[in-house]
Amino acid sequence: MNAPETSQVMSAPDVERALTRIAHEIVESHRGVEDLVLLGIPRRGAPLARRLGDRLAHIDSAFDAARSVGSLDITMYRDDLRSGHARTPEPTLLPETGVDGATVVLVDDVLYSGRTVRAALDALSALGRPRAVRLAVLVDRGHRELPIRADHVGKNLPTSREERVSVRLADVDDVAPEDEAVLIVRGPRS
Repeated sequence: MNAPETSQVMSAPDVERALTRIAHEIVESHRGVEDLVLLGIPRRGAPLARRLGDRLAHIDSAFDAARSVGSLDITMYRDDLRSGHARTPEPTLLPETGVDGATVVLVDDVLYSGRTVRAALDALSALGRPRAVRLAVLVDRGHRELPIRADHVGKNLPTSREERVSVRLADVDDVAPEDEAVLIVRGPRS
């Protein structure tokens, strides 16, 4: 069997620059940081949300990342539960500020079909009523199956359906911070 072929499309510095740009876009589009909440979608969206929160606090000291960043587990809201793909639920950690009346930015690593985001919207609606919901993703690879689009994108990455996008983060994967990357993987799953 052939080993999967990989191509690096973003290096660790590229990931960092993309997150910084997204943070600035969020502040600009929201006209500040008042009533702003970040919710990362586990696995890789949660650490990306924390990193964005740190950048927002650096850009505008009124943003308190410790009080305004959390994570949103979507496991029980997925539409593929019956497919047999076992997923371990992770805790939902709502920020101290809550979500009612806030502008919530959902954060994920890769936007593909839109089904993960749909599940996140369902999970979020079970927790409260935000004033608005936005979406920030590190990579948008296309191939949407639902009418969902990201408001803030680190990199648009056209791919074929046979390719996979692999995001490698030090917070989640067994890589050093300087080895973080976004890869396109072609070939069989390992």
